[in-house]
Amino acid sequence: MTTAAQHRIGSGFGATTTAAEVLAGVDLTGRLAVVTGGYSGLGLETTKALAAAGAHVVVPARRPDVAKEALDGIDGVETDELDLADLDSVAAFAQRFLASGRDIHITIDSAAVMACPETRVGPGWEAQFATNHLGHFALVNRLWPAIARGRGRVASVSSRGHHRSAIRWDDVQFATGYEKWQAYGQAKTANALFAVQLDALGRDSGVRAFSLHPGGILTPLQRHLPKEEQVAMGWIDESGNPVNPAGFKTPEAGAATQTWAVTSPQLDGMGGLYLEDCDVAEPAAEAGARGVRPYAVDPEQAARLWTLSAELTGVNAFA
Repeated sequence: MTTAAQHRIGSGFGATTTAAEVLAGVDLTGRLAVVTGGYSGLGLETTKALAAAGAHVVVPARRPDVAKEALDGIDGVETDELDLADLDSVAAFAQRFLASGRDIHITIDSAAVMACPETRVGPGWEAQFATNHLGHFALVNRLWPAIARGRGRVASVSSRGHHRSAIRWDDVQFATGYEKWQAYGQAKTANALFAVQLDALGRDSGVRAFSLHPGGILTPLQRHLPKEEQVAMGWIDESGNPVNPAGFKTPEAGAATQTWAVTSPQLDGMGGLYLEDCDVAEPAAEAGARGVRPYAVDPEQAARLWTLSAELTGVNAFA
């Protein structure tokens, strides 16, 4: 287990930095970005910021009609259909995109589900692990020819939620009992470990990968949480208003770290790192603290998860 490079670099940005501020003076003309979840919450703000900087943004969505409406009026954006919980849908989207012959310079795996009731998808996989991790694993591997040609960056959106659980190697699919927050934590740890191994495998092709915590943001990601639970957690009051607005980022600030991850020259030559507040995060010595738990950036754990994910999905661009 190593966290040798996992230390702040003094980027000059912080928790309140917005995606637009990260991209000030950056010209992304001629660059193509694929942003899952790019039509809602911080994903939408990411799409807006990248498009405003000149990038062409492809937003694959489980509800393409909803995505098209949300993105209406933003130049340089296209939508397509993709359900990350359905590997056939992932394969179909990737096939359509690869047929276009275009290169991918930026990939942001932003779509997610959080703390949902126990749900099984595919061959009985736990839905949060399947959607947040396995779907993105299959997507990036299937799109790899275009990503490799683009020689760009991949951002895997994790969360401080990874503190809730390492990978449960003895019961990844929660066959022996489901707990929604632990399942979310495992999925977010998987997002971080995915970036570690993708970076190790892809760096010789000129592709670097990062994971990140976007910050606490009230978005549709909370849709599975009853109002009563959010009140009990101290997030909102009985009227649905944030209890401590200063404790939550705006969607514009929530989009900043993933935008910085895939565009900043400050990260040139780096990869496999976990980021937060537009900087490299420090290792977290205990659960709940700022920073990244060592198990979420452990190369051995990352390689083991890659092997398992390839076995489950039947996809591995590096086999």
